Amino acid sequence: MNDTNIQANPKQEDKEVTYPGIEGGLTRRQFIKTAGLIAGAALTEGALVATTPKIAVPAVIKGTRLHLLQWSNFVPPADDEIRRQAAEWGKQMGVEVTIETINANDLQARIASAIESGTGPDIVQMLHNWPYLYASGCVDVDDVAEKVEKMYGGFYKQIRDVSFVEGRYKAVPYHIVGAAMTYREDWFKEVGVEKFPDNWDEYRKVGKMLKDKGRPFGQTFGHTFGDAPAFAYPYLWSFGGKEVEEDGKTVALDSKETLQAVEFIVALWKDVFDETGLSWDDTSNNRAFLSEQISCTLNGASIYFVAKKQYPELAKRINHAVMPAGPAGRFHYHVTFEHAIMNYSKNVEAAKEFLLFLMDKPNFYKWFEIAEGYSVAPGPDHENHPLWQKDPRMLAFKDIGKLGHAIGYPAPPTRSASEALSKYIIVDVFARAIQGESPKKAIEWGASELRNVYKS
Repeated sequence: MNDTNIQANPKQEDKEVTYPGIEGGLTRRQFIKTAGLIAGAALTEGALVATTPKIAVPAVIKGTRLHLLQWSNFVPPADDEIRRQAAEWGKQMGVEVTIETINANDLQARIASAIESGTGPDIVQMLHNWPYLYASGCVDVDDVAEKVEKMYGGFYKQIRDVSFVEGRYKAVPYHIVGAAMTYREDWFKEVGVEKFPDNWDEYRKVGKMLKDKGRPFGQTFGHTFGDAPAFAYPYLWSFGGKEVEEDGKTVALDSKETLQAVEFIVALWKDVFDETGLSWDDTSNNRAFLSEQISCTLNGASIYFVAKKQYPELAKRINHAVMPAGPAGRFHYHVTFEHAIMNYSKNVEAAKEFLLFLMDKPNFYKWFEIAEGYSVAPGPDHENHPLWQKDPRMLAFKDIGKLGHAIGYPAPPTRSASEALSKYIIVDVFARAIQGESPKKAIEWGASELRNVYKS
């Protein structure tokens, strides 16, 4: 783990925008502060939030309406907090804000429809590397992203790479849902395992012991937005496999490293995994773990979050760990979340101000605390937050952003890599082999599909 996965641009100037319509000409920071949007000390210190008199709001913002479309968070109180913050900001700024939440698997269809029709939400929450897919429909947001970048000590490489498209920020990095191994610490200890397996061979050995006791691991290879790619891609990379060369053009899936990875997953499926899990969605493994059907799964912290609220005794037996290493090293792929302002919006300036409000530290960290670390900041600033000291079972998520790589690795993100992800090509290579197709045939199919994508 090193700091090369955190990127900032120290050469960019922190320019202040002046609002001439306010007496004296206030800078953006002064305006926000005077409006009462930055008030009080850090929430983690429990300071009281001060209130200040309202002042005139620029005509470009006052009286407008904003519509933000986002996923339905697996931690519902986090969505409640976004709505509360939106109402607070809207009241102070004279803006009517609508927060719409839908299943994450339905977001892409809505985004594509909005861009095609030229009407829809002003702000859209994008996942993964979607800004590359929809760049032509998004406003450049360098001014907002650069301010957020400085607030959070630079951006983690994965989330910066997927938001920064051909030299411009097409989306503002928002947060990262880190993927870690969620496991039953007590069951692992029952078979003599005190520490989570460090590599895939150990993982297979431990998993087989637990499956033999009726406590398999659980993993999906279905067409679902989070858990399937979050496992398939870093698993492939850990064996040295890759979909494309560093040039971002030459398909490289058909290799001995990929073959080793696919053959090993077939053995893992038989020896380790719950074999009903092939087509699970992102909620299935949560339910399976909480019902004690499985003993380990790759997931965000949502399983633990629910257990603490509903099954406190179970929560005491849950822990988290980074993914095992393979012959080529240890990798992670997290689900990144970015805010894009659509270019058909008539409320771009209001949208930018609202995004700055959400990312202002008191507001973001209030949301972060309510979600109990399920989502982390787009940069390393959160690593020093007191939350991590309060709950050692969450420590695996603290630094995990440094291990994340973008889809298309080792090449930079591209629109082709985004398309391959959306078509679940890498996930399906593993799924086809698990279902009985020979590993070599599954890889040949995947390489052919990727060539069709990367030639376009």
